[in-house]
Amino acid sequence: MIPQISQAPGLVQLVLNFLQALEQNGFTGDTATSYAERLTMATDNSIYQLLPDAVLFPRSTADVALIARIAAEPRFTSLVFTPRGGGTGTNGQSLNQGIIVDMSRHMNRIIEINPEQGWVRVEAGVIKDQLNEFLKPYGYFFSPELSTSNRATLGGMINTDASGQGSLVYGKTSDHVIGLRAVLLGGDILDTQAIATPLAEALGRDATAIGRVYKTVLERCREQRQLILDKFPRLNRFLTGYDLRHVFNDDLTEFDLTRILCGSEGTLAFITEARLDITPLPKVRQLVNVKYDSFDSALRNAPFMVQAQALSVETVDSRVLNLAREDIVWHSVRELITDVPDKEMLGLNIVEFAGDDEALIEGRVAALCERLDGLMAAGEGGVIGWQVCRELAGVERIYAMRKKAVGLLGNAKGLAKPIPFAEDTCVPPEHLADYIAEFRALLDSHGLSYGMFGHVDAGVLHVRPALDMCDPQQEMLMKRISDEVVALTARYGGLLWGEHGKGFRAEYSPAFFGETLYNELRRIKAAFDPDNRLNPGKICPPMGLDAPMMKVDAVKRGTYDRQIPLAVRTSWRGAMECNGNGLCFNFDVKSPMCPSMKITSDRIHSPKGRATLVREWLRLLSDRGIDPLKLEKALPEKRASLRTLIARTRNSWHANKGEYDFSHEVKEAMSGCLACKACSTQCPIKIDVPEFRSRFLQLYHTRYLRPLRDHLVATVESYAPLMARAPKTFNFFMSQPWVRNFSEKHIGMVDLPPLSTPTLQQQLVGHRSANMTLEQLEKLSQEARNHTVLVVQDPFTSYYDAQVVADFVRLVEKLGFQPVVLPFSPNGKAQHIKGFLQRFARTAQKTSEFLNRVAALGMPMVGVDPALVLCYRDEYKQTLGAERGDFHVMLVHEWLPQALEKREALPVSGEPWYLFGHCTEVTALPGAPGQWAQIFARFGAKLESVNVGCCGMAGTYGHEVKNHARSLGIYELSWHQAMQRLPRNRCLATGYSCRSQVKRIEGNGVRHPLQALLEFLP
Repeated sequence: MIPQISQAPGLVQLVLNFLQALEQNGFTGDTATSYAERLTMATDNSIYQLLPDAVLFPRSTADVALIARIAAEPRFTSLVFTPRGGGTGTNGQSLNQGIIVDMSRHMNRIIEINPEQGWVRVEAGVIKDQLNEFLKPYGYFFSPELSTSNRATLGGMINTDASGQGSLVYGKTSDHVIGLRAVLLGGDILDTQAIATPLAEALGRDATAIGRVYKTVLERCREQRQLILDKFPRLNRFLTGYDLRHVFNDDLTEFDLTRILCGSEGTLAFITEARLDITPLPKVRQLVNVKYDSFDSALRNAPFMVQAQALSVETVDSRVLNLAREDIVWHSVRELITDVPDKEMLGLNIVEFAGDDEALIEGRVAALCERLDGLMAAGEGGVIGWQVCRELAGVERIYAMRKKAVGLLGNAKGLAKPIPFAEDTCVPPEHLADYIAEFRALLDSHGLSYGMFGHVDAGVLHVRPALDMCDPQQEMLMKRISDEVVALTARYGGLLWGEHGKGFRAEYSPAFFGETLYNELRRIKAAFDPDNRLNPGKICPPMGLDAPMMKVDAVKRGTYDRQIPLAVRTSWRGAMECNGNGLCFNFDVKSPMCPSMKITSDRIHSPKGRATLVREWLRLLSDRGIDPLKLEKALPEKRASLRTLIARTRNSWHANKGEYDFSHEVKEAMSGCLACKACSTQCPIKIDVPEFRSRFLQLYHTRYLRPLRDHLVATVESYAPLMARAPKTFNFFMSQPWVRNFSEKHIGMVDLPPLSTPTLQQQLVGHRSANMTLEQLEKLSQEARNHTVLVVQDPFTSYYDAQVVADFVRLVEKLGFQPVVLPFSPNGKAQHIKGFLQRFARTAQKTSEFLNRVAALGMPMVGVDPALVLCYRDEYKQTLGAERGDFHVMLVHEWLPQALEKREALPVSGEPWYLFGHCTEVTALPGAPGQWAQIFARFGAKLESVNVGCCGMAGTYGHEVKNHARSLGIYELSWHQAMQRLPRNRCLATGYSCRSQVKRIEGNGVRHPLQALLEFLP
């Protein structure tokens, strides 16, 4: 039995007093003080870990001003605050102790747009892709690009002065910020924009905090103007931090505090709103994907692409390419980046041309391709091939693959993982190839592997050496390499931080700025934040205060992870290898990734959050000398006893009385998971939350009682066949108000579906398939076997949606085959979801034996529900390994092509059908919608895939009272709008859960696509 874990760090009383004062003064946002909630803010996309004392989620600038005003009270002056956005920083910019002020949860409104003047006003928590989705109908976009654009907030982009692909033309974030609204400690609201220098001087004479800021920045930047111009390198990526150079225009007639705040990493003020310059969408975008025999060839050939007047040139090395090939993302670009026969592609340049003049763009693309042909003919430049992508959808798919590269590097095999710490160096582009050659030699001298990609047009390269941060020796090596890269970059006249901000790397700032300018930074910090209370330890300390800076070799996540034994870390890979890339924070409601995060906006309910909590749970277990692997191994030998029942009852009673156990916080996070498994494919690291969730639940319930509903869900495959013998009777009782009320209040289940009437057996009367036994199948001749299709039952369609199975039988018959419905054998997925892993193992073993025996007959086996069929391929393999055998159950769309291969395709015409894919299916089998479309085309019908996220049902998740509101909310995010927009009778869904959810909410359901096919057959 796992022990009680109560060593969660206590809360600081002064922090609690502050939160109470906020509430008393009208704070409308959320506060978070639980250990779990603080842990989710202790990491970002870097290697560092710092636990905050509390987290605030303001709803408005007024809330932020209240925080700043109460913080200025004498009793709270020892508290420190750190603004936070999407948490995607690679250098720990938003990590700190004290109080985190998270702008991402609520402050995500697009306030105003002026298309005529070309600007938009937003709150700091708006996500970059969210803004561009809003701007697209107006013909605009926010042009600074970055790989985390689907979860990075604009406040975070401003605070790190982010940029990426296309920056040679579009510049950095600061180039597009017209003005900011920021809150100073004390509550003063500072609105910035470019103003005449005399006006700035007048503001600087005010005896206020804002006046002090204007006066200091004006004096320091004007006095040191020549040194600033001489010191700042002539790079597209200038010195991020406090941008001293661009505060004034060239003739010093205009002054803009905005440039000081851009890149300030939350060390000067809370940025709450921004007015942004927006860029007209180019009418034409084309890519040339140039393939090389080596990464060095791709690097050295990049200036050639820039000279061809390209918008951007992105370079990817072979390691990143190979990782992409192993990821789900590759299916979307496979045809756009094909292999070169008899040659290995070891480098790729993605060259974009964009503009409004189609003829001009076509001419530039043609000229480049002609020159590439010349290089290939002469055997020069390492060019081995090229492809042009002219379709916008294809362009976007290629960039989606490129954006995923950062996360994909984290999926490298072995204990050493490519990590960020010197990954955004920037040097003059003409020196990049030589610089990289030395960089590679440096890493090779340490025997390290690494991946490389970047924006070679701007001289920026992303390099991530593979190190094991759980190894203290490699942790020290990381600092040594960091020092060496700093020296190398300085020799080439470059910067260590070309794109991702300073964060913990600010300790190197004095070397890059020089003592004089570094002291000017300190004076500016002192003007804004004299007591060093905003994100202390970043950028620089205020002048006059001897405050420590964060260090590159500060406490890292590996410091905690190494306390977990290696065997445990290896076994619980899903939780341990999450690198914090944050793709699970994807804002897009049409993305299948983590619906629980989308509906709650709570990072506890995300794959990253859940992985974080399980890692800490494992660490605390190890601290108590408990080995979870031994506990798991001993479980099959343990039998239920009165003693264990009494112990669990006692523990549960204490838990209900409020006794603390960190396991309860982990359990709460796990209970919110829909087990849709989108994370296991969509996440670059393939973090499979349902897998480690089930293991956690199994161990958790060795100490605490399970709710009755868990037992009912896990045993559904036992009682459903029995109830199906008298479905009308059971349906009558289940429809009674008192039964529904009892179920909701005492069992915790709501809206339970009725059993199918007539039953499957009744619908198949007269069909030979209804009564054929396994023994009869074994006696079939080979000729009969060649025309027989075996239908594998699952509990949900067979007993709650039997019409689908019956219609599949009819479809098989109409296609000229003999359908045989196999005897029902439990699948066990519900047991796995609820953590009954011992039961699941027995179920899986028994059913595998049965299906392997059937498979030996050589007849295709087909199931109709994606979640259950895919369980055979995933959970069965995880649990049984080689004992699973090699049986294969197909889904309907996988079997139909071979059944239709001799059927001549008809011309496609008529009103289209609309396919709503099951989230587990479309993430595990991304080609499924396209296959269904091809099947429909055989019958002359058009099938369009509808882009939606999760329906919110996910097995029994939506039937549990505690999840009911969230289930309905998830459906509302994307499914409801699509259902209202499209003709219901033309909508189709492959998943039983999805059809059940539609029927529950919309009042009438949708059909399985196989049922629509029946309409096409005579």
